[in-house]
Amino acid sequence: MDIRSIMTADPTCCSTDTTVREVAQLMKERDCGLIPVVDGHRKPVGVITDRDIVVRAMAEDDFSSSATVGKYMTSPVTTISSQCSLDECAEVMEQNQIRRVVVVDEQGCVAGIVAQADIALAGRDGRTAEVVKQVSRPA
Repeated sequence: MDIRSIMTADPTCCSTDTTVREVAQLMKERDCGLIPVVDGHRKPVGVITDRDIVVRAMAEDDFSSSATVGKYMTSPVTTISSQCSLDECAEVMEQNQIRRVVVVDEQGCVAGIVAQADIALAGRDGRTAEVVKQVSRPA
């Protein structure tokens, strides 16, 4: 199965200079928990997750209006090619113990995101169970 058929295409992205408050608002508006952080050419330099905001920013008690994504993002970012198969995608998620992975096009620009839920909705119950098991195992 082609990964492009299950990914969320053309996701909202932000830059390292985006404020944490702005990215939290984007997450609320788009009903998502991960936003790719990109450079000026839409190449991923990291990701910011709702967990990054809660655990990192709140732990540092940083609620200033100037707190930026660059300080709290997860980097480097794990990516897969838009040419990957579903099995290759699942393997990357398992190996890196991540619930979502950024998909890049031939130029290395953000093309989409694949989440565990996307794999589940693709009807691959056995594969979904394996991804959940491997991603959730203790490090």
